[in-house]
Amino acid sequence: MKLLFYVCLVLLFVSTTAEAQNKPFIAFASDTQEPMWVEKLFLKSNNNLLATKMIFKDVDSLQPKAFFILGDVVSVGRKKKAWKNIDTYLAKLVKDSIPVYATLGNHEVMFNAKKGITNFRKRFPAYDPSGYTEIVDSVAVILLNSNFSKMQVAEIAQQNKWYADKISALDADPAIKLIIVGCHHSPYTNSSIVSPSAIVGDSFVPPFIKSKKGALFLSGHSHNFERFKMLGKTFLVIGGGGGLHQPLSKKDRQMKDLAPDYKPDFHYLTVSRDGDKLKILSRRLKPDFSAFDNGYKLEAGK
Repeated sequence: MKLLFYVCLVLLFVSTTAEAQNKPFIAFASDTQEPMWVEKLFLKSNNNLLATKMIFKDVDSLQPKAFFILGDVVSVGRKKKAWKNIDTYLAKLVKDSIPVYATLGNHEVMFNAKKGITNFRKRFPAYDPSGYTEIVDSVAVILLNSNFSKMQVAEIAQQNKWYADKISALDADPAIKLIIVGCHHSPYTNSSIVSPSAIVGDSFVPPFIKSKKGALFLSGHSHNFERFKMLGKTFLVIGGGGGLHQPLSKKDRQMKDLAPDYKPDFHYLTVSRDGDKLKILSRRLKPDFSAFDNGYKLEAGK
């Protein structure tokens, strides 16, 4: 009887482990751009190109169902040579059947927005300037363009209407369990380099807060990991994709950061659904660049 008991335990463990390994998950990163020389005058570099390369390699090794990049994929979007390394990383992911989606950051539209967007859309043909949605395991990911200074009034109005209509439709769709909203500029950040985006806060946050399925709001631009909570909803800043690490204000100038002791230079997220909740894990690159480990865990949702 004892032998049978232990055999059952082993089989249960193997079954549970296999189920966990096969559970669909999504990966998210932001600000994978190569540092510009002018940025290095103010901020300290730290093997940033290697960090970005290692993030893409780690993502590839974990085989997510999809990989999302929240802008500033490269340093200057209009320059073809700026895409050289990223093109290599993207090609490897595509070869390994990992779809990659992205939205625009400020570096994509810098100096020449038209050329930058053209180069961007060659790599991410699914991108839609009015916003677009991808669904993985009943989780809808909405990607939005937060470069309002580069948009016409009509374009802003069109995106805001699309967003409001889309999030309402997803709320009413029984096949959708949870919603993640992503854009580049952060509505909340304590960065001492970049400011929180008031227009993102006015345009994108209210529909997310109102949404009954809206569980997680992701952004970058601030090269940090920051965690905030607003009216019960989770907001994460995940700008650790390879850009120069930015200092934070010593005092929480905007709102209380719920992850005050977790500030890795380089990191990205994995997110999986567990019923009506999201299990969120921040993968951080160790300071000695030896490997990634699981750095910060949380849940979001109902």
